[in-house]
Amino acid sequence: MTGERTLRVLVVIDSLSHGGAELLLTDFVAAAGTAGIEPSVAYLGERDESPAAARLREHGIEPACIAIDGLLHPGSLTRLRAHVRDSAPDIVHTHLDYADFMGGVASRSLGIPMVSTVHVMEWRAGATRDRVRGRLIASARRRLAARVATVSDAARTALLGAGLDRADHVVTVHNGVAAAPAAGAGAGIRAELGLDADALVVAQVAVLREGKGHAVAAEAVARLRADHPGLRLVVVGDGPARAQVERALAPLGEAALMLGHRDDVMAVLDAADVLVHPTEIDALPTAVMEAMAAGLPVVATNVGGVPELVADGETGVLVQAPATAPALAEALAPLLADAGLRRRLGEAGRARYERGFTAESWAHRTRALYETVLAERGRG
Repeated sequence: MTGERTLRVLVVIDSLSHGGAELLLTDFVAAAGTAGIEPSVAYLGERDESPAAARLREHGIEPACIAIDGLLHPGSLTRLRAHVRDSAPDIVHTHLDYADFMGGVASRSLGIPMVSTVHVMEWRAGATRDRVRGRLIASARRRLAARVATVSDAARTALLGAGLDRADHVVTVHNGVAAAPAAGAGAGIRAELGLDADALVVAQVAVLREGKGHAVAAEAVARLRADHPGLRLVVVGDGPARAQVERALAPLGEAALMLGHRDDVMAVLDAADVLVHPTEIDALPTAVMEAMAAGLPVVATNVGGVPELVADGETGVLVQAPATAPALAEALAPLLADAGLRRRLGEAGRARYERGFTAESWAHRTRALYETVLAERGRG
């Protein structure tokens, strides 16, 4: 940062759980200072013991829990409004539904501009109550936020296509990650997991839920083991579909390892040869950015924001949606057979990460959005 004034930004988020948006927030906070941003964080309730809060504290941020009792609870809104007022930020930046609605109302009542980041690109038709709540939140975001940021161009297209906002109000601000390569750490991970030093390892890093393609990955690896008997699949993550994923991996026996949630993902990626991401939909997958940072080639489904990260044939291979086990196996086969190809694609992915998907580049893109909002406010 050169010559820019420091902007005080209050980030409001629903929780500090293991979710993607919650953990990404810690990367943004770590890089915020490079863009002249002084962040503080408020969250609206404890969930899963708030693991992201510990990460924030490592970066010198003590998050404030402003516990709420419901979306329309007046006492909850009063508490959040008081915290926003006392924080005296230049900008409020909200993430996730409750924060968008309540943070937007509190900010508007205090005359403080607010921006919102939307992290998803699909809005499932759930129960009537959920649909009504979703529409209410989208309406509030459209009216209360000075700008709405989506994390990929594909997510922006989806938001506008769903009729949830207007084109001049929504911009793309690609996320980034603070992911330092853990060069050399992979040997220790392989020893921990009982993997031979020369074994081929395919990694999948994703929350265990429907639509992430765990069964497709397992079947693809099973198909490839005829040519690569030592091939192993390592699955990192946890979530509501754990039992289903365990069943999908069961036919692989000892060739599949489920590690659960890990805080040392970069070390695990250093132990792998390829990352697979056969997802059905994804706005901008963190795991793919982490693999790029680790210099690991990626085989992923050509959906959502994935092609905004993976350059097909340059940093990895894209498989047409919906991903099938035969197609995934076909895409993986040349990489497993050619260490030089893996190295070239991995190095290109690392260079692409450095050019545009570091946490610092994300912070500077976000700073530019803040400046636009403040300039418009000044003219208004």
